[in-house]
Amino acid sequence: MGNSHSSPVQSCLLSAVGNNQSLVAFSNQPFYQISSVKPYNLNIPVSPVAVTFPETSQHVAEIVKCAVDHGYKVQAKSGGHSYGNYGLGGKDPTITVDMMHFQQFNMDESTHIATIGAGTLLSDVTSRLYSAGKRAMSHGVCPQVGSGGHFTIGGLGPTAREWGSSLDHIEEVEVVLANSSIIRASKDYNQDVLFAIQGAASSFGIVTEFKVRTEPAPREAVQYMYQFNVGSTADRAKLFKDWQTFISDPRLSRSFSSLLTVLDHAVIISGNFYGTKAQYDELDIEQRFPIEGSGNVIILNDWLTMVGTAQTELALQIGGSVQTHFYAKSMAFTASTLMSSFTVDELFHYFDTADKGTLLWFLEFDLEGGAVNDVPMNSTAFAHRDVLYWVQSYIINLFGPVSKTSTDFLMEINNIICKSNPKPCQRAYPGYVDPLLPNAQQAYWGSNLPRLEKIKAAIDPNDVFHNPQSVVPARH
Repeated sequence: MGNSHSSPVQSCLLSAVGNNQSLVAFSNQPFYQISSVKPYNLNIPVSPVAVTFPETSQHVAEIVKCAVDHGYKVQAKSGGHSYGNYGLGGKDPTITVDMMHFQQFNMDESTHIATIGAGTLLSDVTSRLYSAGKRAMSHGVCPQVGSGGHFTIGGLGPTAREWGSSLDHIEEVEVVLANSSIIRASKDYNQDVLFAIQGAASSFGIVTEFKVRTEPAPREAVQYMYQFNVGSTADRAKLFKDWQTFISDPRLSRSFSSLLTVLDHAVIISGNFYGTKAQYDELDIEQRFPIEGSGNVIILNDWLTMVGTAQTELALQIGGSVQTHFYAKSMAFTASTLMSSFTVDELFHYFDTADKGTLLWFLEFDLEGGAVNDVPMNSTAFAHRDVLYWVQSYIINLFGPVSKTSTDFLMEINNIICKSNPKPCQRAYPGYVDPLLPNAQQAYWGSNLPRLEKIKAAIDPNDVFHNPQSVVPARH
């Protein structure tokens, strides 16, 4: 598209990226949705005004300035895996900043602080860190997720109990603000910006680069998976109760990760133990869960293999690169809000009897705690420091939009769990955005929300960085 046919904002955006037409796509171009927008959740239609592909921080700053000058909102995306397509905006006309070109990487060999570009996918984070001195950091298991979103919204994964979340590894960021300035933020300068970036970045700016602390990669691990396909509803409920009791022991090793997945008439318990087989055997898992089932225990001696085998979890059906129609919800459980025996029984009865509206659904009960809990709640925007385990529920339709029956199925799961104890339903993991969630900002950021609203008023008073559930500026 030549400048002679461009609107003012199109001309501005082209100029922002040095008139390189391959670095910007407009909504009136052919195949725009397929080649440039690529919405992740097909259940939520969205069409940004333009998708830009900057190559430098200065490009990003100039794009933001164009958006402000022409009255548009801005959202960044790295991997593009927002459950609500929020990297593509919402109902407000939005300019998307796709960070795919930000692939810079460096390792300081004396401090083991790594510099990582915001467009780096998690699979590349893993391989680049390991190649630079066999280092590692906490992050999730989906290889196609981008670090720009993942590192700034939470970043939970198998090593989080031992090392903390991804955002807990951040030492410094380079970020473009709403006034198009390019700043750096750390614990020593622009502390409020760093606070906001560590849990709520999409409301405050566009991170172009991270400096993160790293850990020596584990040399040995045990991967386990036990699948229970038989038994009654009561048997499966008892299995969950046994698991909840086991993972809620405050003495449980932080080297142990665990994921309990509920499918149609089946339960899978899987995870990693970062240590020796002898140490794993001391956990006595097979005696704690006596229901007959198929088990698989693998000893791993290579970090890249450990990360690769962790990618077998079922969430990758929608956590990978496949676009599909889905809806997901999350809630948080602490040591003081665990499910009662009665609630578990009622929940598993519902699983076995409810009309789901589709064959493809599952729940994941994901153990956290450990080092994530060590960090004070008010030290980062991420407020869920007391969570023991998260629940993520998914309903997927491979053939078209998710039906009301399917949506109601997930809603009722929350209702059953929370009618006797509403606290878990008052919280949600900000990385699993739920477009239908009431009081979303409060659920995502809890008691940190007032401070975030004040920071927003200070650095983005006109709400340039906006999506349907972003932080809004405090009113003076």
